[in-house]
Amino acid sequence: MVKDPKTFSDPWLLLSASSLICIGLVMVASASVPIAEGYKLSPLYFTIHQMIGLGIGLFFFFGFTFIPIRVWEMFGVPLLLCSIVFLTILLIPGVSREVNGSVRWLFLGPISIQVSEFVKLAFIIYIASYLVRRQEEVHTKMSGFLKPLLLLGLISGLLLLEPDFGTAVVIAATVMGMLFLGGVPFKRFFVLFLVVLGILAVVSFASPYRIARLTSFLDPWSDQFNTGYQLTQALIAFGRGGWLGMGLGGSVQKLLYLPEPHTDFLYAVLAEELGLVGGLTVLIFFSVLVMRILLMGRKAVLKGQLFAGFVAYGIALWFGIQAMINIGVNIGVLPTKGLTLPLMSYGSCSIIVGLMALGLLFRIDFELRVGPAQRPAPTFG
Repeated sequence: MVKDPKTFSDPWLLLSASSLICIGLVMVASASVPIAEGYKLSPLYFTIHQMIGLGIGLFFFFGFTFIPIRVWEMFGVPLLLCSIVFLTILLIPGVSREVNGSVRWLFLGPISIQVSEFVKLAFIIYIASYLVRRQEEVHTKMSGFLKPLLLLGLISGLLLLEPDFGTAVVIAATVMGMLFLGGVPFKRFFVLFLVVLGILAVVSFASPYRIARLTSFLDPWSDQFNTGYQLTQALIAFGRGGWLGMGLGGSVQKLLYLPEPHTDFLYAVLAEELGLVGGLTVLIFFSVLVMRILLMGRKAVLKGQLFAGFVAYGIALWFGIQAMINIGVNIGVLPTKGLTLPLMSYGSCSIIVGLMALGLLFRIDFELRVGPAQRPAPTFG
């Protein structure tokens, strides 16, 4: 029996994405209760907000499946300009509000928007459109490589002024990966690597707190109540979890010992409650998710749908790099960064933009089977 081409045909992508979202929601509910009670809020305060974000994200997800991919290609430059404008607005005194030493949120009445989350997706769309528009220049000329790097430098500079070092690293790594997959010769990356390494070194050592973060993970126990506090508490959570965990809700580290247990260190709480088995399960789901998206991108490029392919590559790199950094920080192999676990950690903007990206991917998958000229949205069954 021939399957209806309008039906979504990649169950592995659907399974991995939906599983990560569901596991994330359950773990946010478990990890956030002590935090909410500490603020004298309802125990399910953060869970309800995450569910609201999930509902809004699903609205955009289904909406994006109706929008032809060629529309996004036309809006690559406007999206980039909007990103620059909003990142600049954040730095205007009195417009944004400082939270935990950073000005990452734009407050519109009761609504707070983390601009950097939207910038990730917007910049991926722009770079994908650039790689299509400037194919020959990208492949043969140094200027085709340097132009997007100048824009990357501008975006990264604005992010560092917030400061948001983690997001700047994720966007930079994602763009580098997209340029490589888009045909930039490898030899050009070597010189750039040395330059970027030097810039990151200067940026890192320019602020004392960044030096502490970069060095404390090497031996967190030497200063476990100061610079190594977050990592030592996370490692304790992993140690308590063992093979099968303490059971859902059984985490001790989330009881105000581990900072940000529902955001940056959600994976540590998950490992404590669900054990090594739960932690590896999440890693498998992320691996399947990234692999399926990369294969989708490869298929699109081979069929001549270059923009769709580059967008898929960018989203795969974004999800994979950010997940790798977050988990690496949690287990102590990378310096501490303020990055959430994609599709899982608490954060309305994070889950909304993640679902927007998934909506784009589902549309790409649909157009790969029925052709880019088709306008209807796929059904899921």
